[in-house]
Amino acid sequence: MRIVALVLLGLWSQSAHAQGFAVQNLTAVADDAKRALGDGFSARVEPQRLTLVCLGCPGGPMVDLQLGRQTDGTEERVRSGESSIAQLEALCRAKSPDCRLSGLGVAPAVGWISTYPIGKTAGATAIVLRGGDRLIIRAVAETREAATRQVETLVQAVAPRIVGR
Repeated sequence: MRIVALVLLGLWSQSAHAQGFAVQNLTAVADDAKRALGDGFSARVEPQRLTLVCLGCPGGPMVDLQLGRQTDGTEERVRSGESSIAQLEALCRAKSPDCRLSGLGVAPAVGWISTYPIGKTAGATAIVLRGGDRLIIRAVAETREAATRQVETLVQAVAPRIVGR
């Protein structure tokens, strides 16, 4: 009986993980990300982190992608509507009145993007969640629009491949 329980536990953990992202290593999408952002970007890639920088671009944008886990129930609350995008934006605005937040179309995952000032620069962060897996795409640039553009470009270019079907 004990062996059966251990086998079932192993199968359950594998099936739970199978519901997460299709890509678990950012080296698989590094070239696509670099190409999507355009000429001038250089990349440093590790399995769980991809950093892209363009020192020759106006405002010197920096973009960071990170894979991780988030099992605090946020994904389920967003999926069920218990936590709405408006509620998430209210939390964001509580930290910074200039924060803006909107939903992302990243099905079968759930996600949102927030934009905010950072001193004389601006930032944008996309959060994508599926099956406990988390993708963060964060950009810092000279303007809110530039940071948002970098994040949205990568959401379109690499998030579908990472998320899977």
